[in-house]
Amino acid sequence: MTHGYNRAMATPRSTRTLEKAVLQLKPRARAKLVHALVDSLEGLSRKEIDSLWLDEAERRAAELESGKVAAVPGEKVFARIEAKYKKK
Repeated sequence: MTHGYNRAMATPRSTRTLEKAVLQLKPRARAKLVHALVDSLEGLSRKEIDSLWLDEAERRAAELESGKVAAVPGEKVFARIEAKYKKK
């Protein structure tokens, strides 16, 4: 299943607005949406996928460089994950 992708429609603001709205959905509805979104990516070419990853990497680099977000050392990230999911 492929869906038209309009890069002009995917602004950071519209994406954040959409994300906030989606997070208000019940878990079952979010899961159904996730499956639909993943399925929609199956028709992309390798070139399109590489382009999307490059866009994401550039966006993240710009956020780091601007100070909008701060880098977190990998050891700290993994320690947080381990603490959160460690069996008690």
